[in-house]
Amino acid sequence: MTNELDYLSRRVAAGKLSRRDFLGRAAALGVTAPFANSLLSSAARAAGPVKGGTLKAGLVGGESTNSLDPALMMTQVPFAFGKCWGEMIVELSPDGKLENRIAEEIGSSDDAKVWTLKIRDGIEFHNGKTVTAQDVAATLERHSDEKSKSGALGYMKGIETIKVNGKEVVLTLKEANADLPYLLSDYHLIVQPNGGKDKPDAGISAGPYKVKVNEPGVRHVGERFANYWQGDKMGHADQVEVVVINDATARTAALQGGQVNMINRVEPKIVDLIKRVRGVTIRNHSGPGHYVFI
Repeated sequence: MTNELDYLSRRVAAGKLSRRDFLGRAAALGVTAPFANSLLSSAARAAGPVKGGTLKAGLVGGESTNSLDPALMMTQVPFAFGKCWGEMIVELSPDGKLENRIAEEIGSSDDAKVWTLKIRDGIEFHNGKTVTAQDVAATLERHSDEKSKSGALGYMKGIETIKVNGKEVVLTLKEANADLPYLLSDYHLIVQPNGGKDKPDAGISAGPYKVKVNEPGVRHVGERFANYWQGDKMGHADQVEVVVINDATARTAALQGGQVNMINRVEPKIVDLIKRVRGVTIRNHSGPGHYVFI
């Protein structure tokens, strides 16, 4: 029952369940109104961001051969750190909804073959330059080039032409595709100055953190970017550090010992053990991915 109440209270805090519905479900579980309200208060406090400090994560999925080139990101550590320093054209929210980021608006022709991306004003790269439609177009061009070896190349081949019209990027597809905006949320498509054509592994984009330390297979550190365009919503910690801990036992020990604040890939058989550690919370979330077997 406790797990179900925690789950429901988090949904209220995230705006996915009304307070009235929560109280109704809690009553059905035999929970008194005062106790149910206290759970909501706790969930609301937990949902709020904590400003400052360092967020340290111990993650599996890092290798000495990893690169900051978004085209080559294949494992969990480059992906996670890329979310810290990179900014996207569009992004998927935790509940699978499309969010406009560098693209302020996205529209299409009636036949879904021509797509127009209106680029948002006032977004700054870590090097101080302003993000332009040319940078977005160059990013898409690079990932459409087989020489880039981009993980996004497969569906980027479906784009016939990429053109810039003022503050807009116009994409003409070889065939109609109503799902193009979702494809543009692919984690490889981090927007870089001149699309990363000059130095793809420079680690420069427009995300909430600037790359401070890059030691592939060991650790990666990001420092809060003061001019991040969504600084009131993201990038609350002063610094983020990703430590590569590929061994499951060592990763768990680091969490238990307080060396890191969070870990990934928790083995189901030790979840109950970790729950007993003071200050540790287990979060279960449905992933947005799916697998197709043919």
